[in-house]
Amino acid sequence: MDKNKIKIVFFGTPEFAVESLDKLIQSGCDIKAVVTMPDKMAGRGHKIIQSDVKKYALEKKLPLLQPEKLKDPDFLAELKKIDADLFIVIAFRMLPESVWSMPPLGTFNLHASLLPKYRGAAPINWAVINGEKETGVTTFFLKHEIDTGDIIQQKKINIYPSDNVGDVHDKLMHLGAEMVVETVKNIEEGNFSTTPQPEGEYLAAPKIFKETCHIDWSKSAEDIHNLIRGLSPYPAAWTTMTDSRNPEKPLDVKIFQTEIANSLLSNGSPGNIIIDKNRLFVSTGDRVLEILSLQPAGKKRMDAEAFLRGYKPEKFF
Repeated sequence: MDKNKIKIVFFGTPEFAVESLDKLIQSGCDIKAVVTMPDKMAGRGHKIIQSDVKKYALEKKLPLLQPEKLKDPDFLAELKKIDADLFIVIAFRMLPESVWSMPPLGTFNLHASLLPKYRGAAPINWAVINGEKETGVTTFFLKHEIDTGDIIQQKKINIYPSDNVGDVHDKLMHLGAEMVVETVKNIEEGNFSTTPQPEGEYLAAPKIFKETCHIDWSKSAEDIHNLIRGLSPYPAAWTTMTDSRNPEKPLDVKIFQTEIANSLLSNGSPGNIIIDKNRLFVSTGDRVLEILSLQPAGKKRMDAEAFLRGYKPEKFF
């Protein structure tokens, strides 16, 4: 075995983390164990849901730890016994100092933004929601305050006007995986330096809640369009609709794709619906948005033409 090869414990949960773990394995890194969230039970049948990282670890026969509590003495003892040189954390949860300070080479995190911009749980969503033209990935060493440690590496990508959060997620997932491998190789070779995060450029990326996803039609068409892009395909922006065939029963509708009709100024109150030749438009605080893809509650996602065959919408609110 290469004497410079370092022993690694990998912490992660969703698909975003799997790509990096896979690239580390492919590049010959020595993954001594994988730590992921405990299994969850979901649905009426109490079906057991395993994390994407757990599924991958089982497939590759990697040693697996699923602690309920990260400060549990048994977990800490097991982790210490592994005697790893480095911990890597990607889309996991906040680690206590008793964990991140354990390995002699430290613990680094892959974060899906250009830190210090978009510290927090939903950096990809907020970059798109805020209309950013670029974003990227950062590796940095953990310290006490979340997402504040010294930067090891950063790489940028463009966010194109047609991109939704799913598109940006996938691009960052692949770019981040490549950079994680590079970061490990540089640490192995002792060929790296760190940079403190610049002061005064901090932007928050808090967790997305249902209220975050509710569309305020009085905002500008651009702001609403970016909100919809920044939440599509998941968890999806939503609004409530009245239907002329059943006006007493409002219906929640998720909206996935829109275009700004730059030639059309709003000529009605925000949320007013305009139907023109099987096309669906809605007034905002300034211009008009065309709704291209949406999903009424209890139905499948559909395009506007299919939607208008089944519904007679009056207003969004």
